[in-house]
Amino acid sequence: MSIIFQTKSGELPIDAQNDSETVLFDGLGSGLTLPYECATGTCGTCRARVMSGDVFDVWPDAPGAQRLKRDRGDILMCQTRARGNCVIRVPALVTQAEEGAPRRFIGRIDELSKLTSDVIQFDVVLNEKATFSAGQFMVINAPGVSGGRAYSMVNYEQQTGRLTFLIKRKPGGVFSDWLFKSAGKDAEISLFGPLGKAIFQPEADGDLICITGGSGIAGIMSILEHAIRAKHFPGYSGQLYFGARTLADTFYVDKLAALTEMSSGGLKVTLALSHEAAPSSTHPASELIRLDEGFVHEVAARVLSENSVGLGENAVGFVAGPPPMVDAAIRVLLGQGKLPPDRIRYDKFS
Repeated sequence: MSIIFQTKSGELPIDAQNDSETVLFDGLGSGLTLPYECATGTCGTCRARVMSGDVFDVWPDAPGAQRLKRDRGDILMCQTRARGNCVIRVPALVTQAEEGAPRRFIGRIDELSKLTSDVIQFDVVLNEKATFSAGQFMVINAPGVSGGRAYSMVNYEQQTGRLTFLIKRKPGGVFSDWLFKSAGKDAEISLFGPLGKAIFQPEADGDLICITGGSGIAGIMSILEHAIRAKHFPGYSGQLYFGARTLADTFYVDKLAALTEMSSGGLKVTLALSHEAAPSSTHPASELIRLDEGFVHEVAARVLSENSVGLGENAVGFVAGPPPMVDAAIRVLLGQGKLPPDRIRYDKFS
């Protein structure tokens, strides 16, 4: 069947093999640069309008659909499947990407490691190797779980058949409950990606400042690993502010200490504790990791305000976490960090 996207760049037709993929994934998989952010129905960035044809809404109550004008044919492309030939109007400039279109993978859960009482790291072995940029994510579908969930890769390899993810257990979270209670070694899942534009580009990026909390550290770990491999430090500075409720909720301390040591002094890591006093100025497990008190964006704002050394003109900010934290951190980067908006890259996890 044919899907024609009417865009500000003109009409862009694609051939969709079946109705198993969403309109967004059909377009992205065909190399079109369709607009999206979360790709899971929470943000509303992929809003479009059906001009003709029969489509099916996978999740009518998606949070990102609240402002849609249904009577006029508005849809979220990430939650819509085509049942036949259709025409979709997308209010954006859309082009044909030259390479690197996302695609569907089949994966097998190989390892599960409990990092804290509510955070699990898990590896997925893919049916074929994937290429991705540090900071990107995959949308994962698990058996018996309705809808996809977006998770950033923790690891970084130019091409790899193994991906590492983090998941934080949330009350009522169907996928996290499935993973914590039911999933085990060899459970099969489906993945679509890689997706996301909050990526590290060593050839263009200078000083790095990263603000994150909880499982939002996943993509940041990938970015820092790539930066170390690219020998980005100590030529440029790097600052990581990682928020947790208490010291017991912190994880990856050993990995962050190792990255700090490999940076030859270029990377500074601060763990911000929001719900308890810091027992010391550095983490008990490593003197390379600083401790501070307060919400992570508050700690970052305070350090940036006190730091007399400014960021370089090519500095870039990375933010990942729940929407309220991301919004607060972006204000810090704009204010105390004095970064221009186009030098801030972020992922919101709703």
